[in-house]
Amino acid sequence: MSKSQQPTQLGKFLIEGMQVYAVKALQFMELSYQHTIRSWLNGRSVRSFVSLFLIGTFLSIAVTSCSGSSSATKGDVKLKLVSFSVTKAAHDQIIPKFVEKWKQEHNQNVTFEQSYGGSGAQAATVIAGSQEADIVHLALPLDVNKIQQAGLIKTGWEIKSPRSGIVSRSVAAIVTREGNPKGINTWADLAKDGVTLIAANPKTSGIAIWEFLAFWGSVSLTGGDEATALDYITKVYKNTPILTKDAREASDLFFQKGQGDVLINYENEVILAGKNGKKLPYVVPQVNISIDNPVAVVDKNVDKHGTREVAQAFIDFLYSTEAQREFAKLQYRPVNPTVTQEVASQYPPIKTLFTSQDLGGWDIIQKKFFGDGAIFDKVQAANKA
Repeated sequence: MSKSQQPTQLGKFLIEGMQVYAVKALQFMELSYQHTIRSWLNGRSVRSFVSLFLIGTFLSIAVTSCSGSSSATKGDVKLKLVSFSVTKAAHDQIIPKFVEKWKQEHNQNVTFEQSYGGSGAQAATVIAGSQEADIVHLALPLDVNKIQQAGLIKTGWEIKSPRSGIVSRSVAAIVTREGNPKGINTWADLAKDGVTLIAANPKTSGIAIWEFLAFWGSVSLTGGDEATALDYITKVYKNTPILTKDAREASDLFFQKGQGDVLINYENEVILAGKNGKKLPYVVPQVNISIDNPVAVVDKNVDKHGTREVAQAFIDFLYSTEAQREFAKLQYRPVNPTVTQEVASQYPPIKTLFTSQDLGGWDIIQKKFFGDGAIFDKVQAANKA
């Protein structure tokens, strides 16, 4: 139990204890009444009997009222949401809708403590215990799997959830400078001499992992062998002098500080930036990766905080038509079929859309590409040599 919840929980226990004693006392009075009425039935007046009947009815109603009041009395609930950096705008719209809905249906106030940052770094804080998240909404299933492996989330979390635990989607987009002076139109163009790419670090950022996999898959899943993919990706990261900690920082360097020739970012972020006055040319490559963002209850923490019911209800709400429309307004590709049909015409079609499963699944991806001494570390070492 967090310190902030202790007064609420203590008050709840005191109220429940008083209710138990009240019920017991009323039940004893009711039993006494039943014994008394049997003796009064022998020779007593109708008026006396009616008086006792009314007393008994009152006692029965009082017992029932006290017995049911414990479920009607609910203290405020506080949920801790830990998410990746670019979801804040969506949650700022969705959370108030859920809070209002829960209040109407359960007469209970829900408040949210929110934290946003690079997905990998956020997962690390949850594992370390410095952030006791009730809910995680992260950039990729790999980060949720790490929390599961640490014993905080039960196995099979993705099987138990709608849409395999995926609550929002996007694809990768290539952003260039006005007029596209370096002629960058495809993944292959990122490896050209004289191109500077702004990218995040796969060790801390979800978008960085997705873009790495997009680079690799653009070669290995279109006829190229792994040697060709490795050569290509080494050239790309040679053109990347700075690796930021998350997608937001990479966007700030590119848009606000004018660094780099090209930026890889979520399609939804690029479109949203354009709507906010930072409109720059971009292309959504026809060979692309489905960027799947999962959500999960952190079992160990919700059980500790006593917040499982509300946390699960919030996750369920994220899949609702109402919430998915909010994701769509911010240019995420929704997972709710109804909303997907509503907004399908807003997104460019993808000719070849591959997934993490096409690259072997997350266990293989982690070991092959991002573990200590794996391909990403080798690429970095080669470029520093």
